[in-house]
Amino acid sequence: MSGPGYLFLGDEEKALVNRALDTWQLNRYRFDEAAEPSMVYTLEREFEQRTGTPHCLAVNSCTSALLTALVALGVGPGDEVIVPGYTFIASIAAIVHRGAVPVLAEIDESLTLDPEDVKRRITPATKAIVAVHMLGAPAAMDELRRIADDHGLFLIEDAAQATGGQYRNRALGTIGDAGAFSLNLFKIITSGDGGLLTIADDKAYERAFAFHDHGFKPLRQGIADADSLFGMNLRMHELSGAVALGQLRKIDDILGTLRKQKTALVEAIGDLPGVTRRRVNDPDGECFSFLVLQFESVESARAVAGLLGTSTLIDSGRHYYGNMPQLLARRTPTASDHPFACSAHPTDRRYEPNMLPRTDDILGRSIAVSVGVDDAYIGSGFGIKPFSPADEIATVAGAVRSAVNEVAATK
Repeated sequence: MSGPGYLFLGDEEKALVNRALDTWQLNRYRFDEAAEPSMVYTLEREFEQRTGTPHCLAVNSCTSALLTALVALGVGPGDEVIVPGYTFIASIAAIVHRGAVPVLAEIDESLTLDPEDVKRRITPATKAIVAVHMLGAPAAMDELRRIADDHGLFLIEDAAQATGGQYRNRALGTIGDAGAFSLNLFKIITSGDGGLLTIADDKAYERAFAFHDHGFKPLRQGIADADSLFGMNLRMHELSGAVALGQLRKIDDILGTLRKQKTALVEAIGDLPGVTRRRVNDPDGECFSFLVLQFESVESARAVAGLLGTSTLIDSGRHYYGNMPQLLARRTPTASDHPFACSAHPTDRRYEPNMLPRTDDILGRSIAVSVGVDDAYIGSGFGIKPFSPADEIATVAGAVRSAVNEVAATK
């Protein structure tokens, strides 16, 4: 079980790690002015160059990147943050740990936020929208950016599963006010664990840096003002930075390989009765890491999933709000029982099973076939790999066709 980046690990990453080990440079900072720039520093600058973002900050996880983004943008207790009901639990956890209130919204057939439902959920307490680029494909960023601007809201991109993706020729993570990326084992590029934060505003970047490193100014060029926020230690380790840097330098090869493999798989499967493919908001901008099939009914999807030895997306672990007991167990707005409320910032938000009927229906009818992310927990335990040969692709495609036809014949 792994993501595409893991399968591309090789001599390039080893060489960068060994360079750090040869000089025992294990921390991102260089206190010797003669020393070469750190791997983490170089990673940040090269990611800025690639994406066009003014600022990149390397941290120890995408969860930390999301939390840091919320802090940097001033999201805090009592603020409402709109987030899709289909996302990894970390997107919601970061909001909760800021004392803010997650407001769950519906997805559409792209498996990302439905802009129309977002508009319906905006209140005077709304401070931000979190757009999650699920399964490697972009949310409808033009509409979401317009909604955020019209209502004076921050827009944060959770691009954990979509590093290297684009939306209409703009890098994901640079369309919103901040973007968060994951480097864990199941992602497009990996350093084992780690995350990247992109952020546009200079002042917000200073706050982000201070929060991720004990209140210091960027690159520790002095201590932040006395009235600045208390910082934490969310820094990326130098060896993680070395692996991530090696991966970033081969991301075009990774994405190109995934595109080729997904194209071959789609062509081998062909048209299927009663099945459509997930709508992708920018077909050229996705990461090509999944092929999502959507069925006419929940029953058909579950039957096909069973024949393939996989599951529908509604059963994909803590990526579906209905599988998050931390969320659903808190139903009374008291300080002792509800993590999104306290006496100073009460809320009457409730989180119930089946509270997002459209999301439930879409996920119940959808199956994700892996093109590079082999992860049963996210619902992609069946499929191909980045280096699957043509005969393996044909076998997987044949299994999909056979399962769909078998289920169709029983109707």
